[in-house]
Amino acid sequence: MRGELFIRTLVAAILGIGGWRLAIVIAERGTAANELTWVLSLSIGAYACGFLLAPYLAIRPLRWARKRIWKGQRLLPIHSIVAAAIGLAFALVITALITLPLSMLPGRWGQITPLIAAIFLISVFVPIMLLQGPAVLQFFFSSAPMIAGKRGDKSEFIILDTNAIIDGRIADIIQTGFIQGTLLVPRFVLDELRHIADSYDSLRRNRGRRGLEMLTQLQKGSDIPVRISDIDFDDAPDVDSKLVMLAKTLRCPIVSNDINLNRVATLQGVKVLNINELAHAVKPAILPGEDMALRIVQEGKEAGQGIGFLDDGTMVVVEGGRRYLDSEIGITVTRVLQTAAGRMIFAQPKEPISEQIKR
Repeated sequence: MRGELFIRTLVAAILGIGGWRLAIVIAERGTAANELTWVLSLSIGAYACGFLLAPYLAIRPLRWARKRIWKGQRLLPIHSIVAAAIGLAFALVITALITLPLSMLPGRWGQITPLIAAIFLISVFVPIMLLQGPAVLQFFFSSAPMIAGKRGDKSEFIILDTNAIIDGRIADIIQTGFIQGTLLVPRFVLDELRHIADSYDSLRRNRGRRGLEMLTQLQKGSDIPVRISDIDFDDAPDVDSKLVMLAKTLRCPIVSNDINLNRVATLQGVKVLNINELAHAVKPAILPGEDMALRIVQEGKEAGQGIGFLDDGTMVVVEGGRRYLDSEIGITVTRVLQTAAGRMIFAQPKEPISEQIKR
């Protein structure tokens, strides 16, 4: 809203100055009283028209240009284009204000100096705005924190997708301090969470509500900031495509545990921080011949096998472990198998721990 109000005010000011200049030209042929009437009426009228017509003169064309720029190949990031436009507007406003005194200079100087001043101001303001674009947009627009850094730089933002929020492990990862920066939740991801939370399917509804609760927890209890981004891509067919386009625009990674999103993003050069891969990476190393304690909780698929689980969820298949069902025993690792679904450990039993204690 602040950004829209700023654009309205800027357009109104430009038209108001134009109306004031037009009133002076018209009133030169009349009396002083007529001059005051023309100045007041045209200045106020032009300002009011500019404020009311700004959505059609500036806001909607800017939105149209933004969609076309994001749809195709960009020569400049969107924040640089907007910053350059603001710099140009400032230069034109200042030029309009100094045109009157400069035009009073004698001879041809009165005609040349306003043009020289306009070129000078544009050449100064536009580069300054291009260099300080993110800071300028952060001051004027509420969505400015969603703007990436300069071209070629990596953003400090980390985008969260729907699955990562519902999964919930991101909150525990943040508490460890391994993630630095700002968590970015796109508005379309938030809308998808709300849609899932309103589903008729009880399982989907519970997942959606869990995601919303987790997001609230992140916003209130997280040590790093969580921002909601209003950037959207109307031409993208689905949420995954929008996430990839947003990550490419802001040059930042996506946190997800979605295999399909991971593949699509990787093909397009977008980095994905996969929570499942992180969980597998931090599992303790277990080697054949290592001894450990394990509780057998269920029977295995093969005859005589028993199944137990480590603290990190890794499944352990114990040959001959069926007779120790619901008992904690000592085991010796015989083989470690890494599969696409995760790690699987094979072992054989030693003496039951209860008997070892007695001895």
